[in-house]
Amino acid sequence: MVLQQTMKAEEHPLALRDLAEPTPGAGEVRVAVRCCGLCHTDLHTVEGDLQLPKLPVTPGHQVVGVVNAVGVGVKSVREGDRVGVPWLYSTCGVCEYCRSGRENLCNGATFTGLHADGGYAEQMIVHEDFCVPLPSRFDDVSAAPLLCAGIVGYRAFRLSGARRGNRIGLYGFGASAHIVIQLARHIGCEVQVMTRAISHRNLARELGAAWVGDAAEAAPAQLDAAIIFAPAGGLVPLALRALKKGATCALAGITMTDLPAMPYDTIYGERVLRSVANATRSDAREFMELAAEVPVRTHVETFALKDANEALVALKHSRLRGAGVLVTAG
Repeated sequence: MVLQQTMKAEEHPLALRDLAEPTPGAGEVRVAVRCCGLCHTDLHTVEGDLQLPKLPVTPGHQVVGVVNAVGVGVKSVREGDRVGVPWLYSTCGVCEYCRSGRENLCNGATFTGLHADGGYAEQMIVHEDFCVPLPSRFDDVSAAPLLCAGIVGYRAFRLSGARRGNRIGLYGFGASAHIVIQLARHIGCEVQVMTRAISHRNLARELGAAWVGDAAEAAPAQLDAAIIFAPAGGLVPLALRALKKGATCALAGITMTDLPAMPYDTIYGERVLRSVANATRSDAREFMELAAEVPVRTHVETFALKDANEALVALKHSRLRGAGVLVTAG
């Protein structure tokens, strides 16, 4: 059974369908899905913000499951292994980006739940090279948000340039930011959180934020780094004005509303504005090791697979405290 999107956008775009059991090809494995995290990219997919390469498509790219079949030539994964399947589904391996360690920018990359059927399902297929080993200290539901919110959040945090003793600002406080604050606190950063939802503010304080407020408010001190998680272009000039000279603001989302016009002096002073595009397999491995070391605690609300439409509505309206996860098995 899978939840597939069969049209570009509607109030409840996902429908349950029974499909034949997929068969892994050479180098591929079949994963019995236990759970799958919810992501804003899923929203962008089902609401038509992203161009859909195929329809119908099964969304979901924070997949936790167990390998139950392997194709010819598979060497690194065995039946019974617990694995994660993240957003990056495949790359060409030969372009200038892949050869220079920047496979996240591969022009031939495909993505789970967009080009290939993802984890809103009981089973899915993935190449063995794009499975992620999961630390044993995380149970299935706790591990799911690590596979996108965590991995991409880690890349955004790294590209923000934040270092021990720095002050970093997080704009928006959903699934990714509630993981990043733990990474930042672990290495000795002070964290300021800008978010409107009361539940998000309370969680930020619980996780050690030094200051919590609205992005339009005057924060107590300038920032050494910033990450914008909310897909709101209007936050960009606010974050830049809060940055010290020479500091970086990283944009963690895959889409964002248009950036407003702003005076040049908003970014002058060698402030840097950079996007964060996807993540590499190295990011995934590094982050999983760090997450286990911290250890990261994911705050999760669970939903049955059949309730995915309602869960996505809750995500859209910031009604989730932390991350949402669809439970497929058990």
